[in-house]
Amino acid sequence: MKFAQIIDFKTDRYDDLDRLMDQWVEQTKGKRTATRGLIGKDRSDGSHFVEVVEFASYDEAMANSDLPETNRIFEEMVALCDGMPTFTDLDVVRDEQLNAAIVRRFFHEIAVGGNLDAIDEVFAADYVDHDIIKDEPTVSGAGVIREDVSSWREAFEFTFSLDRQICEGDDVVTLWTWTGTHKGDFMGLAPTGKVCTMTGTTIFRCKDGRIQEGWWHEDALGLMKQLGALD
Repeated sequence: MKFAQIIDFKTDRYDDLDRLMDQWVEQTKGKRTATRGLIGKDRSDGSHFVEVVEFASYDEAMANSDLPETNRIFEEMVALCDGMPTFTDLDVVRDEQLNAAIVRRFFHEIAVGGNLDAIDEVFAADYVDHDIIKDEPTVSGAGVIREDVSSWREAFEFTFSLDRQICEGDDVVTLWTWTGTHKGDFMGLAPTGKVCTMTGTTIFRCKDGRIQEGWWHEDALGLMKQLGALD
């Protein structure tokens, strides 16, 4: 079970504390077990901060606490704080990656399911699309998604298998496998009835609950070979 620790503290010397945290990261390189950390500042009290540190498990957190570097840095941290920081230990019972859910909605509900009405809910109106196989590799506007999904659905009966998703900040990277049956005209090719597969990677950048920008890298050459367009 994932584990998170919340550290609540007050300080008027945050810049010094920030440099201290950089020192700890450098000194514990290759040893620390935390998987993610963030610090937030109270908007109503500029001296009040909350740090959230995530670990793969409680045991990993204890291993991190037992590092001599951690103990030393903590003593220096206390010296920079107004009073003793407080700690809250949490077993993570739900971990929802909201941006990943938005991206999955595109693949499952829009692309495969054909719910084009959901495009305006999922994509920003000024969405920017980058696709290396297009004549115009960079296109703006959510309408490009409507056009792309419609043309692919007219040419193929297809599914997406989302093999892996990685979330980093506002970005969601999806490694996928597409499987489609060629039923309609595709890039000048008459329907062949062939079942084809294609692998690819899509990076979507999300903002304010919508997909703002996308980068597509797909094995289009392999798809064309399977359709008999290339030797």
